[in-house]
Formats: sequence, C-alpha cells, structure tokens
Amino acid sequence: FRIMAGKVKWVTDIEKSVLINNFEKRGWIQVSENEDWNFYWMSVQTIRNVFSVETGYRLSDDQIVNHFPNHYELTRKDLMVKNIKRYRKELEKEGSPLAEKDENGKYIYLDFVPVTFMLPADYNLFVEEFRKNPSSTWIMKPCGKAQGKGIFLINKLSQIKKWSRDSKTSSFVSQSSKEAYVISLYINNPLLIGGKKFDLRLYVLVSTYRPLRCYMYKLGFCRFCTVKYTPSTSELDNMFVHLTNVAIQKHGDDYNHIHGGKWTVSNLRLYLESTRGKEVTNKLFDEIHWIIVQSLKAVAPVMNNDKHCFECYGYDIIIDDKLKPWLIEVNASPSLTSSTANDRILKYNLINDTLNIAVPNGEIPDCKWNKSPPKEVLGNYEVLYDEEMAQSDGPDRDMRGRSGQSTGIKGNRARDSGKPVLTTWK
Repeated sequence: FRIMAGKVKWVTDIEKSVLINNFEKRGWIQVSENEDWNFYWMSVQTIRNVFSVETGYRLSDDQIVNHFPNHYELTRKDLMVKNIKRYRKELEKEGSPLAEKDENGKYIYLDFVPVTFMLPADYNLFVEEFRKNPSSTWIMKPCGKAQGKGIFLINKLSQIKKWSRDSKTSSFVSQSSKEAYVISLYINNPLLIGGKKFDLRLYVLVSTYRPLRCYMYKLGFCRFCTVKYTPSTSELDNMFVHLTNVAIQKHGDDYNHIHGGKWTVSNLRLYLESTRGKEVTNKLFDEIHWIIVQSLKAVAPVMNNDKHCFECYGYDIIIDDKLKPWLIEVNASPSLTSSTANDRILKYNLINDTLNIAVPNGEIPDCKWNKSPPKEVLGNYEVLYDEEMAQSDGPDRDMRGRSGQSTGIKGNRARDSGKPVLTTWK
C-alpha cells in the first residue's frame, strides 16, 4: 500500500535513508536497489500537483500525505501576515477579549509579528510608517524563498528605490509582475548569548485543522550566528551577523562543523533559568506556545482540511532582549538535512514520532479515523492544543487562568498585569 503518493526528488541521501529506515522498521516495505518504491515524502510542488483541479487525482483511504493542499496560507510570508491581521480584525468585530488593545492601540495578546508590509502593494503605507521613525532598520524578504535567499536589510528609503530600479520595476503604486516581497521592522534588540544573535526552530505537527489538533515537539533547537551581533549600520550587509539560517552560516569562517552553531531548547531553558529565573523562563515558553496556537487558529478557517493530510511545520521564533518572542516565519518543509551527528538523531526521531502519530502502531493508514492517537505513541511530541477538548470545557474557557493546564505547559501569561489571564487551549 502507499503511505505517501506522488514522485519527489530527494533533497539529500540522508533524508532518503532516514525515511526508508523508518518505513523498513515498521515492516511496511522491503527496499531493494531496483525497486520502484510506492511511498514518498512529498514536496510542496508535488502536493500542488496531486490536489490540482486539472489532474483530477483522488487519494484513496489508505493514502496519507504530509502537507495540506493550501499549506501556503501559513507558510508564505505574505499570506501568514495577511491571515493573522484578518484574524485580529475578526476577533475585534466579535468583541473578543483576545483582541484587547493597550492605550497606544497595540494588541495586548496578539502582538507577536513585527510590523510588516507587502511590496509593491503596500509601498505607500510602508513609507508612511518609515517616516514615523526614520532611524529604524527594516528587513526585506522574498515571499516564496527559503534558506535566507534574497534577504537584505535597509535603513534608508533610497535603498528601496535602488532595489526597485534594479528589479526593473517602474512603480510601487500598482502591482508588479516581479516577485513579491515582505518588508518587516527588524528586531534590532535580539536576546544575545555570547554576544551572538540566535533564533529558535520549533517543530509543530498538525493532524487536523477542523477541529484544530496540534502537537509541540520537545526537541527543537537554537541556531546561532557565527559573528557577534552589532546594530551598527556599517554591518547591515553582513549576513553572518543578522541571519541565523544554517544555509548561510555554514559558509562563515567561524562556523563549527561539530556542533553546527546549535543549542538544544533544553539547554536554552537551563541558561535562561540560571540567568533570568525559572518563572520568567516559563512565561517566555508559555508565550511561544500561545503564538503558535494563535497562528494556527488564524489560518484554520481558510485551510483546506483534507482528511488525507497532516503537516509538520518548522516555526522560526526570535526572542528580544526583553524576553518577548516574535514569530518570524513558518516553514512548510523544514530541513531534514543533518549538519551534525546530533542533528541526525533529532531528525530521525522527529520523522519517527511524526509517523507514529500520523499512522499509529504502524497499521495500514486509514484517513477516516479520528486522528487522536493514544499518549504512548506521542514520543517526543506533546499535545499543544485540542479544540474538541477545549470546547467541551464550556464557552467561558477563554477567560480562565492558565494554571493547571493539561499540556504540561507552565507559566502564567501577563502575570504582572493583575488582569485575568487569557487562554484558548486545553
């Protein structure tokens, strides 16, 4: 039988061997050199082809695929921001306490993405915002690329105009045929460890969007820059200072091939508990989990919740020096390439645990089952949010404190505000 349908070019031999080992271990297939395998870990392009209206392809009940058809609603940088903005507006219209704002008009609970505009469409809005704080730094990213490709920083409007001319675009006022970019306010006060900037790569598995059920992987990691951070404008072009992507940092002179410039999340927790305290650290991770759940809720209404689909997302989070987490982007195909020995172990376990939830007990897949596996198969995953369980707790669930959560997530949101703490998860 087929667990994953469609043909895809393997990115690396390591990814191929990790997947094959997992399938062989379950006794699903026997692999030989000449065999034409009938399972595939599908690329995002293959998913588009499988679910395309033109192809008319229909998956059978024993076929499970590893992306939702329109996953890009969350994983394209521009669509992610657009959906989060729409989600906020809808909650405001409903009078939801989640959309509460402070005296400066900022969202209290939903302010977790940097100020962002789409170019060329929002150029005039961007200019208006830029002129409010002309000394600010902004980061430009192409909407549909990954691994740090095409990213650059600017702190003058003239740099945008130069980019526009170089891109052979005559005007920002109307939509252009050239590639769309997002431009976001740069987090220029990142939390530094050893003087270096880092971000978090966290893995989140979604088994269904309606009702939303998602799992947090405990074994995420931090990715460090190889060069010490400086906000100096003279270093805006130095990507070894600003971008944490391994695809970029591995070309730096100071890149360490043994540890790969990575820390485990558990090491980060230990460091923060020892330097900032346990309570503050718990609050930080509670807020990270909050961000993930709210971003998934933002796209749930527009996601094509096909019963054959599950998805493991790679979340990129940056923490600033006030210990406020920011959602930078969500990746549809987080790298399974191993840059270190520890990386290989982590990613092998990630695939193994993901498959155990998608297809419990190594049984033949059945897309009709309720997608709620027993605790013993979760491995390094933990339930982050279960909408069915949350709804069973009644309509006042959102206004209860987060103490006593069943997910094992500790900490208390806005503990110092004296207000009732909001929550939307079980």
